[in-house]
Amino acid sequence: MSLEVFLQQRLGAFELDIAFTTKGQVTALFGPSGAGKSSVVAAIAGLSKPRQGRIVVGERVVFEAGKTFISPEQRRIAVVFQDARLFPHMDVEANLRFGWRRAARKADAGTIEHVIALLGLEKILKRRPRGLSGGEKSRVALGRALLASPDMLLLDEPLAALDQARREEILPYLEKLARETKLPLLYVSHHSFGDHADVQLLCGSTRLVSRITEASRVRLKLEIGMKLYGVVKAVTVAREAA
Repeated sequence: MSLEVFLQQRLGAFELDIAFTTKGQVTALFGPSGAGKSSVVAAIAGLSKPRQGRIVVGERVVFEAGKTFISPEQRRIAVVFQDARLFPHMDVEANLRFGWRRAARKADAGTIEHVIALLGLEKILKRRPRGLSGGEKSRVALGRALLASPDMLLLDEPLAALDQARREEILPYLEKLARETKLPLLYVSHHSFGDHADVQLLCGSTRLVSRITEASRVRLKLEIGMKLYGVVKAVTVAREAA
C-alpha cells in the first residue's frame, strides 16, 4: 500500500515542511526529539489537522487542507504509542479484544489465535497490566492494534520507554510482525540509521536520494533501502543547524 504525505505546520520555533511518498511495506521516520516525527504520525492518524497538506493512504485521500478530513475511526489506521496505554482494569485478553470489538472488519477466531501466538502472549492472557514487564506491555499494545484490523500500523517510538534488555526482547517480535503480517508500517524512532538496532533491523541499508535545506526551517532527508520482505523507505527530519 502506498503512502503519500505532504505537510506544512508550525511546531514551536520552526516550521515542519515535509513531503514523501513510499510504496514499500515499512517506512521509518527518524530523527531527534522535537523534530516533528510524532506530529507527522498524528496527522496521518487523523489526530491533528495541519495548516497545509495532503495525505493519501493507498487510493484514499484521507486529508487535504480545506477540502477533506476523514475522521480517525474511518481511516482504519492503528497507532501504538511510546507508552502502551493498556486499560489497567482489564486483563491482557480483554485488552486485546477491545481492539477487536472496535474493528470495522472483525478478525475471525483463527486470526486472533495467530496474533496471540505471533506476539508470544499465550501465557499472560489472564494477567493485568500492573503485572507485566515493559516488553510484555508493548507486545500487548501491538496485539491490540493488530486486532483492530487496520489498513496501516503506525508505531510511534514503541521502544523509547524500555530499557536495553526489554528492547532486545521486543525487537524480534517487530521483525516477525513485519515479515509475517505484510501490514504497511510507519515506524518512528528517536535514533538515526546506524545509531540503533531498531532502525537498522527494519531499514537495512540506505542511501540518500534527496535533501531540502532552508534557513529557519527543517532539513529533510529521504532515504531508501531494501529488506528481504520488501522495499523500505526512511525519512529523517532534523532541526536546521544554527
